[in-house]
Amino acid sequence: MEFEQLLGALEAILFTMGEAVPVKDIATAIEQDEETTIKLIHTLMDRFKENGRGVQIVELEDSVQMCTKAEYYEVVTKLVNQPQKHVLTDVMLETLSIIAYRQPVTKQQIENIRGVKCDHAVNKLIEYNLVCEVGRLDAPGRPILFGTTTDFLRCFGVASVDDLPTIDAVKIEDFKQEALEEAQLQLDV
Repeated sequence: MEFEQLLGALEAILFTMGEAVPVKDIATAIEQDEETTIKLIHTLMDRFKENGRGVQIVELEDSVQMCTKAEYYEVVTKLVNQPQKHVLTDVMLETLSIIAYRQPVTKQQIENIRGVKCDHAVNKLIEYNLVCEVGRLDAPGRPILFGTTTDFLRCFGVASVDDLPTIDAVKIEDFKQEALEEAQLQLDV
């Protein structure tokens, strides 16, 4: 690799790792000896200083790390401290609605309704604090029962799950008929 490519590789390594990286590991990765690697690190450090960049490279014993310059901490914390908005995919919304209307419910029961695995969706809903473990089913294996949280109620603007909208009987029959027709088509194929 040429000099500029080595600097680019070094920057990419430090950016990607996000934590302190031993100089010897960097040297191995860029196929250079440690002395040359240290010179490259110092060159990159100088360039970051000269160009007024928002990041710097710091030396920590026998390692180096890319991190934010102290003068930019205030700006960065304004963004970092903003609450994160979670995006609910169609799969997650479908899973959440099953849990909300059928709670307490096990993953197996959700999967029986959806027809596919739901591990990822349930785990994300737990991470977003919309769903939680509410107990264990008294059955072999004692599967976890899931239900909605107060955060779910707050996010969806209802005081209790009893306030969730209901579907009228005519629509339920229409949905059942559509499901039966779809199942019949799959059997015919």
